[in-house]
Amino acid sequence: MSAAASPRDLLRQITVLSATVFMLIAAMVGTGLFGGTAVQDLQGGALDEDGSFLAPAGPAFSIWSLVYLGLIAYAIWQALPAQQRNERQRVLGWGIALTEVLNGLWLVAAQFTTLPVTVLTIFLLLAALSVVFRRTVERPRGSILDAILVDGVTGLHLGWVTLASVANVSAWLTQIAPSEWVAGAEVWGLVVLVVVALVGSLLGWLSGGRLAPAGALAWGLSWVAVGRLGGEPQSTVLGVAAIVVAVLIVAVTVVSRLRRTP
Repeated sequence: MSAAASPRDLLRQITVLSATVFMLIAAMVGTGLFGGTAVQDLQGGALDEDGSFLAPAGPAFSIWSLVYLGLIAYAIWQALPAQQRNERQRVLGWGIALTEVLNGLWLVAAQFTTLPVTVLTIFLLLAALSVVFRRTVERPRGSILDAILVDGVTGLHLGWVTLASVANVSAWLTQIAPSEWVAGAEVWGLVVLVVVALVGSLLGWLSGGRLAPAGALAWGLSWVAVGRLGGEPQSTVLGVAAIVVAVLIVAVTVVSRLRRTP
């Protein structure tokens, strides 16, 4: 805690609350709640669970409810007077607000623009989340609520968006790729899953075993496996590979956590 709060502290709290409200309204607009097209039908069905070889099955997207509830709880908590002059919130609050705005913009982009715009937006979101997550690792956590609402929610958001960005790019490439590329789709899918394995393992290792990103990645990869083993397009190779990658990421994260435990 610093000695005194400043007008900038109040502005930060208001900005986070405003960004949360924007995200929720944008989500309602983007998902078609006000009369637009449902997400699974947007972009000619490219974003549906059968839109590409790396699309997770539908139930995977229920994780958004947990992320949104966490961000709402964070917005309320950080607005309390006790958090106004919290040095950690001074560092993290602005970045979390940016991730909320970009989160909402992705759904608006999916509803009203094109797949390339959604790819750009989700990578901007991924970059912002990566910066915020790195800062959570660099700065010691405070209370249990701090750990859950900042580190936990940011980690879940980052882990899921990491996988969602892969699915988003895969959906875009599926739409624009020549038909003869279909024969090599499984090979490219395996290459991408190897990259996801490396990224997820590095996240777990370098963060000292933060479980939230690994959990979100494992959740998404498990539903990719369900989609490929029991849905369309079907691919036993990619389904099994997704399971292996999920297990590997969780294992590396747990090992990193255990080796840093006194």
